[in-house]
Amino acid sequence: MARLLVLFVAFFAASFSQAAEPTYWQDIRPVVRKHCTICHSEKNLKELDVSGGLALDSLEAIKKGGKKPVAKSGKASESEMIAILRHPKPARRMPLDADPLPDETVALLAKWIDAGMVEGTRPKDSEPVSPGVTPPRRRTEITLATKLPLPKSVAKPSQTAPLELVAPIGPLPPVAAVAFSGDGRFLASGAYGRVIVWDLKIAKPAVVLTNVLGAVNDLRFSPDSTLLVVAGGLPTARGDIRLFATADWKLSATLAGHSDVVGSVAFSLDGTLLASASFDKTVRVWNLAKRETIVNFTGHADFVHAVAFGPKGDWIVTASKDKTGRLIDVKTGESRLTFSGTDQEVLAVGVKLDGSLVATAGMDPSISWWNTQTGERTKRTNGHNVQVNEIVFSEIGDIAASAGSDKSVRLWNTKTVDALRTIPVTSIVYSVALSRNGKLVAAGCFDGLVRVFETDTARQLGTLVAVSESEWLAVTPEGFSTISDAMKKSARWQTGKVAMNLDWVWKALGQPHTVAKALAGEKMGEPAFSSPQP
Repeated sequence: MARLLVLFVAFFAASFSQAAEPTYWQDIRPVVRKHCTICHSEKNLKELDVSGGLALDSLEAIKKGGKKPVAKSGKASESEMIAILRHPKPARRMPLDADPLPDETVALLAKWIDAGMVEGTRPKDSEPVSPGVTPPRRRTEITLATKLPLPKSVAKPSQTAPLELVAPIGPLPPVAAVAFSGDGRFLASGAYGRVIVWDLKIAKPAVVLTNVLGAVNDLRFSPDSTLLVVAGGLPTARGDIRLFATADWKLSATLAGHSDVVGSVAFSLDGTLLASASFDKTVRVWNLAKRETIVNFTGHADFVHAVAFGPKGDWIVTASKDKTGRLIDVKTGESRLTFSGTDQEVLAVGVKLDGSLVATAGMDPSISWWNTQTGERTKRTNGHNVQVNEIVFSEIGDIAASAGSDKSVRLWNTKTVDALRTIPVTSIVYSVALSRNGKLVAAGCFDGLVRVFETDTARQLGTLVAVSESEWLAVTPEGFSTISDAMKKSARWQTGKVAMNLDWVWKALGQPHTVAKALAGEKMGEPAFSSPQP
């Protein structure tokens, strides 16, 4: 009996030990996906400044390594993967620009390597993928409507509905950020894992940036248009701020310090300072020349959603989940004014160019207008009937714009703080941007599209969508269009549900230069269908 008991205990201990051994699918994959694969992935292998030529997003990639193996099976102490996590120099330690991984996490990785890098059982929801092969994305179709009916001279009886362009380019992540460059040439949009920079002069993407960390929550061009700053990060892990030079779109700097995602950034008007608001409850002001923090404000009790600069760069204003906004002195780092009076979290804040007025809004959809000298609310205006996601002011002209979850952009007269006009949008508007001259407004939407409007008339000028440098298209309400070669092969024109002859339609509608003129605000005539359709 005693021998049987000893055998049972030995069997149980062996079984428990075996079960306790870490495996790739159950233990290691979650770690590398959280801390490593934003940079070290198959998609970034060609971008050596991001990945270093190393991918870690599959077991096969980890075993292969980069120029040399990073993990030696059975020998964790000789594995670069472990050594780099504990490198004594922060500039070389991984994850880069982040806190060191906890000791227990590093111990888990070492144990897995020492045990032979066991794969374990693949979860049922994880499809098998061949080494080095990216699984095909399940495509859905999106439809871009126009106001263009075919002329009666060329239309068939079944072709009475306006033309639509249908493309298998979905599903699309929501557009969380949009921004015009100061010179008016570029319009940038940010979604999860990528930034699309449109060159409005030629109506096509200038670049698609994928070397960003997680979700892109905000982006801004510097006042001189030489930099594009992109803000995001990984929830509860690290915030991320990346500066790209617009001359070549190369990553020029990364600002690290926030311990949670960065939700908003803002440049001072002279371009020397950058402010960042984070879910780590802090607001930082950065000296861009030195790439260092000069203010770290910790006075908010919850997430800080948004930040904006005063005109002289000597103060910033914030919007927070703690149901307040603050006016913070940049020199002292102290709060000078508190904007309160709501029982809902504040999501958006903006500053009039002369510094006399601050606007806040959020879960409470009314917009509050504040005196920056006294902190008193001068007016409260209604417009949106659900939450306001962003507020921006134009640099020229007395106009502000707000983005609403009620599927609209609202324009405001900042002299009288009265409503100017409402621009209906067919999707929730997460982000909004005004051109420097205030003549154009761009809306970043839940459906993944960017829509551009004229502020004077609320007239829609065009719709932009892109997922990569080879897959993009732009359409005006008049039907003028431009599309990448790759997308043109799979897209189709239709009226109602009736597909059209593509060559015949593209001959009349495929006019990139006309689309560029439309996006600049020029009025377009109707396309000319020179001959009956075949």
